[in-house]
Amino acid sequence: MKLGITGASGKYGRQAAAEILSKVAAQELVLISRSLDKLAALHGHGCAVRRGDFDDPDLVSSLHDVDRLLLISTGRVGSRIPQHARAIEAAQKAGVEHIVYTSFVGVDDPDNPAIVVRDHRETERLLRSSGMTWTILRDSQYADAMVQGMAPMALGSGTWRSTAGEGRIAFVTRDDCVACAVGVMTGDGHENRVYNITGTERLRFRDVAEVLSRCADRAIDYQDITANELFAMFDAMGVPRSAIDDHSVQGFEWSSEDMVSFEQAIRGGHFDICSNDVETLLGRPPERFSDFIARHRDALRAMVREDVR
Repeated sequence: MKLGITGASGKYGRQAAAEILSKVAAQELVLISRSLDKLAALHGHGCAVRRGDFDDPDLVSSLHDVDRLLLISTGRVGSRIPQHARAIEAAQKAGVEHIVYTSFVGVDDPDNPAIVVRDHRETERLLRSSGMTWTILRDSQYADAMVQGMAPMALGSGTWRSTAGEGRIAFVTRDDCVACAVGVMTGDGHENRVYNITGTERLRFRDVAEVLSRCADRAIDYQDITANELFAMFDAMGVPRSAIDDHSVQGFEWSSEDMVSFEQAIRGGHFDICSNDVETLLGRPPERFSDFIARHRDALRAMVREDVR
């Protein structure tokens, strides 16, 4: 069986590829990306590397002879549906038998205001009607985003401004999400199944600020603000309202319509979802959020030292 990965040059894709290569022969893996230069090291292992762009109508040729495809959602939040629809149609035409898709928790909630959920809801519908078998992995928010995206601002300013209120979400590490995807891609018995890939602790952003504060030894004042105030904060940072490909601010890929609607969804309890599916797939529980943060203690304290300078 030949396995394929779209978006293989991204963090998730490269990690998934490396882990799959520890389980199957390199000749059984096809890596698909717009940025082939980022896959040079993996190409050196002997797997096929093909250019594939979800905005390119000739995507079918990138997927020929792939039996099972890991369809990693694109980064253009709010505009993913045409891209994902094109990828699913191309997979059908190429003869792909099974798609494993990285979705998001909360898709079943029709009142969820998060833009990200709209993208995934329609993509899931397209998958179910495609005629192919599928597995949907509904990932919760990465714990990694708290270290890479939120911690630098909070530790640098000593303030965390959020519109998430007292809402909760069960953070999960990217490592655990990737491990679940790899398990499904290389295993059997996952046809037409939905898994909620979450942590086991339902945390408020206020709780996250406290964990970061303790770990970095830097006081953080958590402030509950309105959606308009959060938009204004992102505007001042130069964050675009809508997602832009290959665009980052302060080293993190942001778009404020995504972030604000996401925090509003947390505030309303739409992401307050906890499951045991990680343990079901991996045979072990997911990493605890506090343990993940502790593993990054040195990096967090370095952020504080850098700010002091």
